[in-house]
Amino acid sequence: MVDLTKRNLFFRSKLQDSAARLPWLKQTDNFTDLCTRCGQCVDSCETKIIVKGDGGFPQIDFSLGECTFCYRCAKSCPEPLFLSQQQTPWNIKANISESCLAYKNVECRSCGEQCDTMAIQFKLAIGQVAQPSIEIDACNGCGACVSSCPTSSISVSNAV
Repeated sequence: MVDLTKRNLFFRSKLQDSAARLPWLKQTDNFTDLCTRCGQCVDSCETKIIVKGDGGFPQIDFSLGECTFCYRCAKSCPEPLFLSQQQTPWNIKANISESCLAYKNVECRSCGEQCDTMAIQFKLAIGQVAQPSIEIDACNGCGACVSSCPTSSISVSNAV
């Protein structure tokens, strides 16, 4: 019997959809056609969160830190993949899963302390610890909250 999942190995456009791509990308649907995997964006990243992912293509790993929106990845890229720095970098937002310590009545505010835009606020609740709430419009998708979460309960993904 043939394992059909291995067929994706031969198709560059079938990369992991959940992988956060670089900020200011013009289009992500033809990213694998235009990116040469030179690694210049990886080398130039201020916070070293750009890593080589599936097929050697660059992706963001928020478990390593946050995006400071320094634009170095775009400046270093020899290909015409990026929008101007005046554009919105991306449309990704933070999400908190049910494994969050506060949801289990354990006091933790590490994500809120790391959020420069104050998109993560904690609301008092009767009979439990303060509960996290994300103001989606205030979230810039920097990912600072991801690496600070002790239970890996925060992910950053495309906003719906």
